[in-house]
Parts: sequence; C-alpha cells; structure tokens
Amino acid sequence: MAALTALAQQRIVILDGPKGTMIQALNLTEADFRGDRFADWPQSLKGDNDLCNLTRPDDVYGIHRAYLLAGADIASTNTFNANAVSQAEYGLQDHAYEMNRAGAELARRAADEVAAETGTPRWVAGAIGPTSRTLSLSPDVNDPGYRATDFDELVATYHEAARGLIDGGADFLLIETCFDTLNAKAAIAGVLDLSDELGERIEMSVSMTVVDQSGRNLSGQTVEAFWNSVRHARPFSIGINCALGAEQMRPYAAALARVADARTHVYPNAGLPNDLGGYDEAPETTSGHLGEWARAGLVNIVGGCCGTTPEHIRAIAAAVRGLPPRAPSAPKPALRLSGLEPFELA
Repeated sequence: MAALTALAQQRIVILDGPKGTMIQALNLTEADFRGDRFADWPQSLKGDNDLCNLTRPDDVYGIHRAYLLAGADIASTNTFNANAVSQAEYGLQDHAYEMNRAGAELARRAADEVAAETGTPRWVAGAIGPTSRTLSLSPDVNDPGYRATDFDELVATYHEAARGLIDGGADFLLIETCFDTLNAKAAIAGVLDLSDELGERIEMSVSMTVVDQSGRNLSGQTVEAFWNSVRHARPFSIGINCALGAEQMRPYAAALARVADARTHVYPNAGLPNDLGGYDEAPETTSGHLGEWARAGLVNIVGGCCGTTPEHIRAIAAAVRGLPPRAPSAPKPALRLSGLEPFELA
C-alpha cells in the first residue's frame, strides 16, 4: 500500500469498472452459472455473478484484464454479493469464503500479469457489498421495529468475506455501495476485528451510495453526516458510487471533498438507467464530467460503476491524465457527530 499511497500523492488514481453488468453482457445461461461443480444444485443459480469466480473463472479474469489494459490502476474483485447473507438466497452461504478468496486470486493474477507486461504496478481492492439486508430499516411495512438481521450477524458476515479477500491477495478492502450507514459500520467492525487477529492494519476504502436527488443514502444520512459516522476508521479513501450518473452525483462529491480529510473517490454509473434497466451514457460523456471534477480539485480516485465498460475507463483515464490529485481538507479540531445531518461543536 505504500506504493499506492505514493502514487495517489502524484496523480489521480484510476479504479476499474463493474463486474456485474459486464457479466450480464455475457448472457450466461443457467448451465453456465452452474458449471460442472454445481450442475445438480437444487436451486436456480442464474444471476449469481459471484459464483462465476468458481464456475467461470476465465470470464472473470478476462474482465479484470480488459479494465487493467484500459488504464485501471486498481482491479476491484468480483465479490459484491459474495457474503453468507446474500448467498443464502441461492443456498450457497457455506461457499462465501471460497468465492471471496477465488475472486481475489483472479484479480491478483490479472493485476500481476498486466503489471509485468506493462511495467506499471497494479493493485487489488477486495470489494465488499452491503448484503441483501439492512440494519436501519424494516423489510416489513407493517412492523417497523422488525429487522431481518442484527449487527453481530453482519459483523461476522463481513469478517468472513474480508478474510477470504485478504487470503486471496487483496491489497486493501473496498466497502462499497453503502446505502445503510449501520451496515457500513458493521463492515468496518468486521475488518477491524480481522486486523486485530492478523496483527496488522488492513487498509479500507468506504463508499456511500446517494440513492436519489435528496443527497442522502437509504438510511437518511447526507454525505457529510456519513463521513462523520465512518471517519473513525481512517479510511484510505472515502467516496460515492452507484445509483447516480456523474451529472447527478457532482454536488454530493463536492460536498464530500469539502469536509473529508481523507482521499476522495467517485465511481458513478454510466448515466441513469433506461426503461429496460440498461445504461446508455457514452464514454466521452462520463469522462467529460469526471475530467471537469478533476480540474475542480474534487477527486483523488476515479472509476466507473454500473454500465461503465473498459472503453469508459480508458476515456476516464485520458480525461484526468496530467491533472493533480485533490488536496484533502484540513478541518479545525472540533467535536463532530452525526444523525441524519452532521453536527459540529467547535
């Protein structure tokens, strides 16, 4: 991580794009997802993109390689839903650790091979998604006090995923698409527990999702309040991803850049989804927005989320090339708390 830290001081770092929409573009069948190993599995497995780490490793490796050759410095693993809670929907909860380890190994192999071919170092971010359950909200409108999980369960779930990613060779962890701040705090707790067990600090980036133009995540926090909630983790970077395209995301990225004394990252979708759930924004449009953000001094790390392809990453890398990275803010010492809004007592 020392080399990545040094690089981030010199220039804007490029994160890769999504695995999910790239796998969807392969139009895999049920049999493809199953492979030989899970041919007789009693539940449907189509759509379980993380399972491809075990049954379609060449496809996943190829996606990593395409993004890296397009200019990504960081390969994020294909492990967004590779956790016991989410995999329980397929009956595969006992395979979560293996999916994470295999996902990290595939990204590591691609990163190391492209680094050797190009002479430019590459890194691996172990992706940890939010799970399919939420701690802050009830899934039952008739019972607002009900929760489908609890904090301790999610801490253990994230801990297992993190261990698989680190064992597989991830350089740091990316806690992403944080629609529920309490879920994010459980993920941080799981990673910190693993750090204690291993006797070394595991670097992490934390990425919030602003769900709509209200500028809040699903549990109601603004980006400034979210930062106050997670800054104790001393993340390698703090940022925003998914839900919005770059055009809609800009004011929230600017707000985060104003308050965070850490590096900031952004990886927006390729615009808003169309009526069929696809993404139509051209690479030059997405990259044009992110290039302007870089010129405005808002970002340290940029990449793409849903719908962005290697062509988008290539265009983004070109748009920010030669532009200086953002200088983290230096807020005065103060008591900073958070509810739905930030609170500061100077």
